[in-house]
Amino acid sequence: MPLAINKNVFITCAVTGSGSTQDRSPHVPRSPKQIADSAIAAAKAGAAVVHCHVRDPETGRPSRRLDLYREVTERIREADTDVVLNLTAGMGGDIVFGHTEAPFPVNTAGTDMVGATERMAHIAECLPEICTLDCGTMNFAETDYVMTNTPGMLRAMGGMMTALGVKPEIEAFDTGHLWFAKELVREGTLAGPALVQLCMGVPWGAPNDLNTFMAMVNAVPEDWCWSAFSLGRDQMPYVAAAVLAGGNVRVGLEDNLWLGKGQLASNAQLVERAATIIETMGARVISPREVREKLGLVKRAPKGVAA
Repeated sequence: MPLAINKNVFITCAVTGSGSTQDRSPHVPRSPKQIADSAIAAAKAGAAVVHCHVRDPETGRPSRRLDLYREVTERIREADTDVVLNLTAGMGGDIVFGHTEAPFPVNTAGTDMVGATERMAHIAECLPEICTLDCGTMNFAETDYVMTNTPGMLRAMGGMMTALGVKPEIEAFDTGHLWFAKELVREGTLAGPALVQLCMGVPWGAPNDLNTFMAMVNAVPEDWCWSAFSLGRDQMPYVAAAVLAGGNVRVGLEDNLWLGKGQLASNAQLVERAATIIETMGARVISPREVREKLGLVKRAPKGVAA
């Protein structure tokens, strides 16, 4: 497939993930106010989309609390700076097994496995424009941890997203995830054309070499919209690779803490660096309004709040 550079690129900023990065950088936001403020700063720097998890404000650990999601949503929506809101729906699918000779009972300290309705509760409450759908199960870095998303769970959650009018961002960590995503669209669980995030270099999903990356790109249907990212020091090279291959980009502290050697980054700084790369390549960074037009998004207020 010949390369076709994307001349109109949107930047997604993944503001704060669910990993243990809060102890490695003071710039990783914890509280709803910190998360919203960092998201707004990223938007001012050029991000059209902000992808948000929430954390316990005291411990920094990942959380699924509705009140935290609602506060983040309302703070971002009330800001003077416009941005497309993308909330994770990936929480609640974590299983940590016991010892290799005795996997059951599971490790309750690390396991957080709940039903589809509970995993989607904050999406139904906050009504973001986009939410993520991790489109498969995979071994995920740690020895006994499995990110668990069964076909039944994904069909249930995908159907809820469609019914709510929230655009799923399909997170594909390997080629099989794209295969199943195409099946969800084919059967009508998700509406096409779909939105995809290619997640490269996450152990133990698709490695981030360029051959694998292009295999992922070539597996995305031509009428779908896609974005891509990689981790750590490869975050900025993947900005260039994604634009060159015809896609959009994701940066942020969920995936990378560093601006340069020995220099911890803020989300706004990572977005600024990505925008510089995009514009140096002769492309243009597009606005939230243009993203809404491109993806057919409708900005709404959370339940119980006037639009």
